[in-house]
Amino acid sequence: MNKKEREREELHKTIWKIANELRGSVDGWDFKQYVLGLLFYRFISENIENYVNENQRKAGIKDFEYRKLSDADALMGKTAILEEKGFFILPSELFCNIRKGAQYNDNLNVVISNIFNNIESSARGTASENDVKGLFDDFTIDNKLGNTVDERNEKLVKLLNAIGDLNFGEYEDNNIDLFGDAYEFLMTMYASSAGKSGGEFFTPQEVGELLARIVIMDKTSVNKVYDPACGSGGLLLKFAKILGKENVREGFFGQEINLTTYNLARINMFLHNINYNKFNIARGDTLVHPEHWDDEPFDAIVSNPPYSIKWAGKSNPILINDERFAPAGILAPESKADLAFTMHMLSWLSPKGTAAIVEFPGVLYRGGAEQKIRQYMIDNNFVDTVIQLPINLFFGTSIATCILVLKKNKQDNNILFVDASDEFENSSNKNKLSEINIKNIIKLVKDRKSEDKKAYLAPYDEIKNNNYNISVSSYIRNDIEEETIDILSVNKELKELFQKEQMLRNELNQIIDELEVE
Repeated sequence: MNKKEREREELHKTIWKIANELRGSVDGWDFKQYVLGLLFYRFISENIENYVNENQRKAGIKDFEYRKLSDADALMGKTAILEEKGFFILPSELFCNIRKGAQYNDNLNVVISNIFNNIESSARGTASENDVKGLFDDFTIDNKLGNTVDERNEKLVKLLNAIGDLNFGEYEDNNIDLFGDAYEFLMTMYASSAGKSGGEFFTPQEVGELLARIVIMDKTSVNKVYDPACGSGGLLLKFAKILGKENVREGFFGQEINLTTYNLARINMFLHNINYNKFNIARGDTLVHPEHWDDEPFDAIVSNPPYSIKWAGKSNPILINDERFAPAGILAPESKADLAFTMHMLSWLSPKGTAAIVEFPGVLYRGGAEQKIRQYMIDNNFVDTVIQLPINLFFGTSIATCILVLKKNKQDNNILFVDASDEFENSSNKNKLSEINIKNIIKLVKDRKSEDKKAYLAPYDEIKNNNYNISVSSYIRNDIEEETIDILSVNKELKELFQKEQMLRNELNQIIDELEVE
């Protein structure tokens, strides 16, 4: 284990300790908002400090410390800070200075709430207003944190100290990675404990890694990344981790319908040091009110949209003429929006782009409208690869999902089927994709050829003759499916077992009778 891995492990242990020791009677999922809110507060405070200190030291003021500057003097540089960072924090309101006097502050809960309001207000009327507005909406210091003001303040002091003591090293070194990693660990921890309510917006990190690598392959940069159901933003940020954020040239784009999750996605961007002018996370219903018409098409699309949710469908007469859905000639069923998301992504995919989408397995074989939509995609040669994933990878469901890979620039009209159902390691109560598993899957996708029981390159005519069924199990049979069962032999064995059982019963009854006679 290298130094960075040891630091990460120690950080995770400390965060786990904070969550368990300080939570008390607060539900884990509710407690998340306090830990994340204060973690984010510390991050942006240090972000501002580092930016101002660095500039002043470059200007020759060697010992300059923003935290010691008066608020009046700091306000003189507010405009420049806002233009660069998108938000502003007074020195007196920095995390470090509030923490210093927290235990003596009887109005701590009010002070922190006011500071968060001030941070959001600082961006009002600027280019970053929409990126900062409402970031702290979920950080409400209410009775969940304690029944009295004193109880709430006591818990806030403990939280401030615990988060302040987290070792992120020197800001200039690697703490940006560690802040982001702390966030992701918290989200994994809370999503796991919250089950479906937490897992529905959080895709496991290793699944995100696989999706991103399928899209990236041999590329060293991408134009811009898009996720129409972005949850807390983790899938988008995988591209920053793999390629480096500077190699996502035009930034990160996403849309999310849930307010809390929308706020988490924007916080996630900031915690990974993605500047406000490099991301555009919108809130709303992507299927009915998509917010990125001016930004499409996208070269890289990744998504894990909600499985089989209801949507407007044909009850909204406008949608059948929507340019995203009209080419298929039919809308996805109102009770199952899966292929509506898929058609939306296909429409916004650039001619040279790749989309990797986690799909509920039913969309690959169900009939009716979904079959007609699959036919449209297959006849027009947009379906590149279908990957069967292992069971029990995701929070909130044990279903074995699939990955559908779409392209508009295929070199052949075949579809590659990959059975990765055995590519996993068991991790506590869930399965997990290891680095080796991911490499194995990527190799199969990259090689694009048939391999016994692992991959099958199916020609278009075979798929057409199979009624456009693109379920992996229809083309690759694993050992369990190939094992033939001899019914006559089984019946014979059962008959013999029954006869043996009867003989034993007779012998036992005889022994009992003899004992009773004695």
